[in-house]
Amino acid sequence: MSLVLRLAATAGLMAYALRGVDWPAFFVLLRQADWRWWAAGLVAGIVVQVVAGVRWAALARPLGFDYPRRFFVARFFEGMFFSLCLPSSIGGDVVKAYRIGDTTPRRLLAGCSVLADRLTGLSALGVLGGAALAARRLHLSLAATLAVAAVLLAAVLLVFLLAVSFLDRIVERLPSPSPLRGFLAQLLPYQERPSLIAQAVGWSFLVQMGGAISVALASRALEVDEPLSLWFSVVPLVALAVVLPISIGGFGVRENAMTFLLGEAGVPSEKAVAVALLWGLSTLLTGLVGGVFFLVDRSRRQAVIDAERR
Repeated sequence: MSLVLRLAATAGLMAYALRGVDWPAFFVLLRQADWRWWAAGLVAGIVVQVVAGVRWAALARPLGFDYPRRFFVARFFEGMFFSLCLPSSIGGDVVKAYRIGDTTPRRLLAGCSVLADRLTGLSALGVLGGAALAARRLHLSLAATLAVAAVLLAAVLLVFLLAVSFLDRIVERLPSPSPLRGFLAQLLPYQERPSLIAQAVGWSFLVQMGGAISVALASRALEVDEPLSLWFSVVPLVALAVVLPISIGGFGVRENAMTFLLGEAGVPSEKAVAVALLWGLSTLLTGLVGGVFFLVDRSRRQAVIDAERR
């Protein structure tokens, strides 16, 4: 029933997004597309996910998950793969935590690293999108836009540092044999290394800017030649909308959000929908890379089990 409801929501949202599309112009647009630009955007998107996996490694290693960076990168892609089938990207986050932890307590701790990774990513998303949106709405100069971004970034870092600084006080107030006390005590490495959060936010800026650039490159395939500042404001907002557990793989949500936001910039609906579909196709193919990683790892583990039985 859950799957049926998600499929129905996806179909309904897609139908709503396509209702105003000029179909002859839409098909001509796809036939005349320069797919080299889309391929460049796809490569940029894959590189961005590798950087995101490195960011997650930096946050998970202090908690005792001493795996190589390539291990975290592969598990990150696996999370993307499962997010294609599960509602929103949250389902993929659960899979990532399950895959790096071998016991229930370890998986809960892994979930904390995933949550920290997600929060730093969302904070950079908010700073980048907020600054770009303010620049567009208020017609700010480059210097003023950077100042807005600096203020937003300072506020984000202050919130993170305050939250981390109270960890030891919370642990001290909990009863000694409490499982929660033992669990939170494992997060104290974040308090001992406050610069780690700032570094993760820095990695997140690279991830979010790279994501916007990958969509901008894909849009060039359709001759949607808008300034990069537009994509820095549109892509983060759409990415936030896709997180909502409504449709499968964000399809339908992505197309409606792009139609609305790009429509304000004068982009016709058929072009906005086409850009969203190319973005979705890139996300799909990138997620399939994670499926390959999952199958290879599963085959390797099965081979080890068979060898031990012999």
